[in-house]
Amino acid sequence: MIKKLEEEVITTGEMRALDMNSEYFGISRLQLMENAGRNVAVEISARFRPKEAIIAVFCGLGGNGGDGFVAARHLACLGFEVHVILAGREQQIIDENARRNWEALRSLRESVRICEAPDVPSLPRLKADVLVDALLGIGLKGAPRPPISHMIKMMNEADGFRVAVDVPSGVDSETGKVLGEAVKADLTVTFHKAKPGLLKAKDYVGELVVRHIGIPPEIEKFAGPGDVRIILKPRRPEAHKGDFGRLLIVGGSETYSGAPTLAALAALRAGVDLVYIAAPKETAYAISSISPDIITLKLEGDHLSMENLPVVKRFLEKATAIVIGPGLGLHKETKEAVKNLISEVENLKIPMLLDADGLKSFAESKRKLETQAVLTPHAGEYKLLTGEALPESLDERAEAIRKVSQDLDAVLLLKGNIDIISDGYRMKLNFTGNPGMTVGGTGDVLSGIVGAFLSWGVKPFEAAVAGAFVNGAAGDFVKAEKGYHMVASDLLKWIPKVIDDPMSHLALKKTIRKS
Repeated sequence: MIKKLEEEVITTGEMRALDMNSEYFGISRLQLMENAGRNVAVEISARFRPKEAIIAVFCGLGGNGGDGFVAARHLACLGFEVHVILAGREQQIIDENARRNWEALRSLRESVRICEAPDVPSLPRLKADVLVDALLGIGLKGAPRPPISHMIKMMNEADGFRVAVDVPSGVDSETGKVLGEAVKADLTVTFHKAKPGLLKAKDYVGELVVRHIGIPPEIEKFAGPGDVRIILKPRRPEAHKGDFGRLLIVGGSETYSGAPTLAALAALRAGVDLVYIAAPKETAYAISSISPDIITLKLEGDHLSMENLPVVKRFLEKATAIVIGPGLGLHKETKEAVKNLISEVENLKIPMLLDADGLKSFAESKRKLETQAVLTPHAGEYKLLTGEALPESLDERAEAIRKVSQDLDAVLLLKGNIDIISDGYRMKLNFTGNPGMTVGGTGDVLSGIVGAFLSWGVKPFEAAVAGAFVNGAAGDFVKAEKGYHMVASDLLKWIPKVIDDPMSHLALKKTIRKS
């Protein structure tokens, strides 16, 4: 049983993303809450008889508390005597769906007894046969505070059977560490899949039961707004310049100045603190004239060469991530310099994104990479990278991308009508974007967004998934505004909106479907 559970584990971050993505794909969080609470009621009713057991449900002010409200309602329908103890005032319930289920409970005056307990003195003294912990769930960020910590202590000191909803309160769902007081459950009912911490805190979990709540496994493979939400870093008042990344872009040539500029501006709009572009002198001056927000390193010559690498390496040591390729060109000297630069990046273990000409230069070696890396080929670049054309069917394409990603030990983000992202083990499909994005430069915008996330310290797979969603969604907003008359720079103004409110694309998606 334990072996099977270990094979079916979902991290806390992945579960948070999946909750939001499920709503994006049509399964509301209200539905998920209803299914979760009902499953808890079913497990309790399988072990205790109505009319013979008193049940106390301790509820927090968030989504876990909402699961408890639903469980209380179902248990009351089955004939149990149910008491609900809220860890606060009803005005403090922060989750909209939890509030709706609280309102449903408020109307059941005869079958459910409700007590608001905003502080320790207001806690009721109950003698219950079953005590349900619906206080915190996976939302725990630190040691529980009063009144929740006192409720946990009360539950542990009681003689009744303790049931935890999703995760015992006080247990970190990712690490299994106990943060202060934690509920010692006899039974834990978790949802969709087991969380890693549940397999490490067996003394607190008790019997572990996993129940489905209506999320099809297929949705785990879809990129959505949840993938954006989980990678965001809070900006604290004491933050300093550089805390949100320093991105180095090596690109540009005598022909191309727009590609690295678009990547840099996209990275800045995504929220990176500093962007450096290493480009040939004349190109660098052109870039500086486009935007004063970009720091340019002015390299000698018309294109990147080995002679330029000492200058690039000095700034590489300041960078928290690097993008190699936009507008770089494919001179023989440039390809040699790119190969040497990649080796230096690997030595320094700096996260790297290879795109366009950087990817084409790397394709000549086709070897495992020794640092965290994202490669962003389109179909033609994939063929250069592998020597093979992409299969026709989506399933075959996804499997091909997975294998190549595993061979290179890097994340591949295949750009197309449906983006395919894989780290060799996991795989996601991204459906945002539209045919107007065939215009030149949208791939450079994507590189800048993903590069920004890498510079924050986001892992390559998560950065690539979130970046693909943001880039495509920005393109969809431009399409709604301008039709197919877009240029790549149009995407820039929409990047902040998608990052700050990734669910905003849901309303746009519904409009697109109607049209």
